[in-house]
Amino acid sequence: MAKFEANYICVDSIGQKMLNLQLHSMRYEVKVESFDSIAGYRQDKQSRLKWDCIFVLPGWLESWWQSFGADDLCLLSVRDDDKVIGIVPLRIKGKQARFIGDSDVCDYLDFVVAPEREADFFKTVIDYLRHQGVEHLNLAHVSKGSVVWTHLLNETARDRGYDVVVDQEDVLVEMDLPDTWEAYLASLSTKQRHEVKRKLNKLASAGNANYRVCDNAEAMDTFLALFSRNKEEKVAFMTPQMQLFFISLAQSMAEIGILKIGVLELDALPVAAVMCFDYDGVVYLYNSAYDAKYGVLSVGLISKIMCIKDSIEKGVKSFNFLKGAEEYKYRLGGAEVPVYNCQINI
Repeated sequence: MAKFEANYICVDSIGQKMLNLQLHSMRYEVKVESFDSIAGYRQDKQSRLKWDCIFVLPGWLESWWQSFGADDLCLLSVRDDDKVIGIVPLRIKGKQARFIGDSDVCDYLDFVVAPEREADFFKTVIDYLRHQGVEHLNLAHVSKGSVVWTHLLNETARDRGYDVVVDQEDVLVEMDLPDTWEAYLASLSTKQRHEVKRKLNKLASAGNANYRVCDNAEAMDTFLALFSRNKEEKVAFMTPQMQLFFISLAQSMAEIGILKIGVLELDALPVAAVMCFDYDGVVYLYNSAYDAKYGVLSVGLISKIMCIKDSIEKGVKSFNFLKGAEEYKYRLGGAEVPVYNCQINI
């Protein structure tokens, strides 16, 4: 085993030396980053970083931070010579570090790491955080497919003997999509297939029903207007601060081409909408809204059904209802995936 020497280099964005470190005869650099700089890393076609968690895309992180950020920002890159091997999207308060984001608007979170560099990345990050006085990593909303689970918990933390506490927090609900709408309907139970067809027919008999998909942030006006006509408990969620976050998020996701707002209309009048993201072969159903006046026509559920139908017709292979165990998600074919809170005492 190579000798482990305590010699890191950490520099901030203007190049000021902060801390020296060398691991396994390899030199790593920890650099303070900005949201713009990590967006550049994501756009770099030569980069090997895995941006497979939608909730840590640079625009998402920046929108959240501008709306809700209050702790000390800890946005870093770890480099091997001139190559970035990982991104650290954390915030620090006292002796505790958390992900940038929260459970209200981020369904699961993770680090961004190049494949096969996870061990070096996490050893470097942990040593840096300890040097900054961090004693607890409170990493909420992680799945078993995350690098937190596969490498930080089951390799770095285990090898160093850290105390780890893991509790299931919630579930995600997702499903694979077949090639055709008919195949999807056939995959449902007889009862649920009948219910889907009955609701669609009932809406069609009430007027001219139409579902359209918008990929620009201007459609948020329609979405937010419908949100304000929803049930009272849902309306209460959309505070002025939350509304600004949703608008900022929609603009950021539209800029990278993944925003999809599906609008269900009845006689040309918007009655329901879904806010989705089409990213890396998966459609994520992020939020929804409907005019409670049309609740008797099940327009809220139908907007989700039409979103599934539209996704199938566009060749999408996976649909993620995201966090929450609402019954309709299972009735429409979803299967749950646990998400966990993980605390590591370092």
